[in-house]
Amino acid sequence: MVKPKPDQKIKLEQLRSIVLDLMQDMEIWHEIDTDGLENIDLGVLRINATQRHGVTRWKKGVDISNLKPSDVQEINIHPHLLEERWNAYAAFVLHHEYIHALGFREHDKRFRYMEKSWPGNKAAKHGSEFTEFLRLKNAKWIWSCSTCDKQFPRKKPSKGMYKCRECNTILVDKRI
Repeated sequence: MVKPKPDQKIKLEQLRSIVLDLMQDMEIWHEIDTDGLENIDLGVLRINATQRHGVTRWKKGVDISNLKPSDVQEINIHPHLLEERWNAYAAFVLHHEYIHALGFREHDKRFRYMEKSWPGNKAAKHGSEFTEFLRLKNAKWIWSCSTCDKQFPRKKPSKGMYKCRECNTILVDKRI
């Protein structure tokens, strides 16, 4: 686990305040007890993480059949989400993690219904954009298609083992 820096702690608390205020106004959360969410420790993921945007970490030995906010050790979000350009998506990610913290571990139909109740429905669509941003930021290689000019930022070279999704041409490695 990574300890958040003082400026990150401030931003995390601001984000918490925004998300919890919005959740109080959402009809779906009037039916479910959200007490305890304000007490969950917030932290950050490793800066070089590219696949996870947020994670709910449970305390060891908790009863997974009856999870509640007090069973959460910490919720971590990606530190780049604390940058201003990602504010809307960061709020959506924290809302997503709060759903997990309320005991909904699986991404099932009910979970997705709760997640879609978030008022900033465009924010959810920024997930793939954020992933590409992270991949480009952490990339050491670009897998490039010589036919259609598509490029895929990656940490490792493809070594001729991958083909373009569009035109089936073998991708060429270019070191960044």
